[in-house]
Amino acid sequence: MLWVKSFHIVFVASWFAGLFYLPRIFVNLAMVERESTAERERLLLMATKLHRFTSMLSWPAVLLGIWLWVMLSGVPGFGQGAGSGWLYTKLFIVALAIAYQEACGHRLRRFKAGTEHHGHVWFRWFNEIPVLLLLAAVVLVVVKPF
Repeated sequence: MLWVKSFHIVFVASWFAGLFYLPRIFVNLAMVERESTAERERLLLMATKLHRFTSMLSWPAVLLGIWLWVMLSGVPGFGQGAGSGWLYTKLFIVALAIAYQEACGHRLRRFKAGTEHHGHVWFRWFNEIPVLLLLAAVVLVVVKPF
């Protein structure tokens, strides 16, 4: 079980590293002048590759998390009985992280099509969402507040 937990942590950390950096590329894309096609294309290529890589990292992170959940399903506080509310809240946080990943893909498609209308300030705020998601998930797992 410790191997599964270790790999889960590594893949989650890697996935979130991509979720931290991809919106930062969006900030830069939103600041690129229309005439600067070379810079725009370079940033789009970086964002496309990072989005693809980040999406691939999310799969083992989620699957290893499900594996852990199945292995620990008989342990009190891991899905059954009192004290397991933290787990279902964490699963909701994971669903939000997946939705955020999809939202990044949507924004990237809009940038490629030239239809993205949000400015760099909006993307600076958008960039903070994965920090809050990771913070919430870690606190839930470590503290198990309910």
